[in-house]
Amino acid sequence: MTEIKHHNNEKNGVFEIYEDGVKAGEMTYTWAETDKFIIDHTEVNEQYGGLGLGKKLVEAAVNFAREKGIKIVPLCSFAKKTIEKTQEFQDVLS
Repeated sequence: MTEIKHHNNEKNGVFEIYEDGVKAGEMTYTWAETDKFIIDHTEVNEQYGGLGLGKKLVEAAVNFAREKGIKIVPLCSFAKKTIEKTQEFQDVLS
């Protein structure tokens, strides 16, 4: 079972992804302003590669941005490529 946990404060945050209770990866971000955040790093542990967990992390960030009515600046190359290739994620780009 896949689970995503989100931790956020006024400066930065992290989305952590767990597979069967084991942390499989994370995506970190930093707040740029009150209305946008910068995804700066996405990493999935090697043994969980190829399962689409990185995209699930990006999707969690996109959903968070939509819920809050804010934008994303994807400096992380993985997040940037994923958002660019996924038309339905592009509405949150800053």
